[in-house]
Amino acid sequence: MTLSPPMRTCRLALLPSLLVAALAGFVAPASEPLPAPAGLEPPPLYLAEPFADVTFTGMPQQIATGGMQPWPRWFAGATGLVMTRTLPSGVATMQPVAAGQLRTSDASFGWPGGVDLHVGRWFGERQQHAVEFIYWGVYQMGDSATLAAGPPGIDAIPQAPGASVGGIPASDFLTGAAQQRIERADVVNDIEINWVYSLWDRPEFLPREREVNLMWLAGFRFFQVNDQLTLTSGSGNPAIGAIDLGVATNNNIYGGQVGAKFDWRFLPSLRFNVVPKFMIGGNAITNTSSLAGANGTQATFAGGVPAQAYSELGVFSWLGSVDTGVAWDVTENWSLWLGYRVVGVGNIAQADGQWPSTITSPESLSGIAAGTETIIHGGFAGFQSRY
Repeated sequence: MTLSPPMRTCRLALLPSLLVAALAGFVAPASEPLPAPAGLEPPPLYLAEPFADVTFTGMPQQIATGGMQPWPRWFAGATGLVMTRTLPSGVATMQPVAAGQLRTSDASFGWPGGVDLHVGRWFGERQQHAVEFIYWGVYQMGDSATLAAGPPGIDAIPQAPGASVGGIPASDFLTGAAQQRIERADVVNDIEINWVYSLWDRPEFLPREREVNLMWLAGFRFFQVNDQLTLTSGSGNPAIGAIDLGVATNNNIYGGQVGAKFDWRFLPSLRFNVVPKFMIGGNAITNTSSLAGANGTQATFAGGVPAQAYSELGVFSWLGSVDTGVAWDVTENWSLWLGYRVVGVGNIAQADGQWPSTITSPESLSGIAAGTETIIHGGFAGFQSRY
């Protein structure tokens, strides 16, 4: 059947309306929520405040309020020393006799004691910088040697022609003596003020993940070697007694030094450490030589000129030292350690080198000869506290 043009137009006009009605019927049922299966209800949209019941109780104890770590800042320790030192070959103090011959080196050393004290403080939040003060010393380093001889007796070196003690010629004591004793008494003192820089933080408390620590140091050091020799020549006559020749040489070395501190924790509480240091400094040397009676009466030359002399000399000397030891960190506040110290000192003067060959005037006792060296070495044990 063929529709006329007016009817086709009418049906085309109704087509959009029919499409809209069909879509509305399709969409409307889909917009209604479907009932949820039993036991699978959706969770609520509101979550409770996670810290609603938590109250502020203050800063944790391991957090410092000022940005500074709560590690101890100060450190101090005390150590006992047992040390000795090497000597030059020495010079003869007498002509040889059947009983032998004494030399200055016969008055050698035992192992006298000393003390080592130090105190310091770390600075900065990471404790990478510190200033430390160190003092250590060894006292009464020395010994004596004695030789007795029968007739014709002992002829001392030196002789002192023209000198007398209380009106008695010095030759009465120094020629044909019944006995001779050479005695040594030395003192070593060390003072240091150092700035210490650690490559990592908390150098006094190595963390478990780091087994080694390295620190550099630089500072001022004063080192003293005081060397005293005394020769006593006994006449064998109690009425006149004996005569003493004393030579006291003092080296005062001062200057800047550099060094390092290395720690290796090879066990949880044990550390191996090495501390090398080196300095070059000025050395103000003094020497006092004097001839006197054993009772203290000063020997004199003609005209009453005293048989004594005081001399001074300035030179450059060097010093190198190494401390090697093991430390046991008992707690974070206490450590025990023991080790060995070696100190080498060069271009110094020693009493052996100032020994006169003859005494004819005060000028024969004056003057200083430097250029020798000594090694001071020994063990140490002590503790350190950190607070």
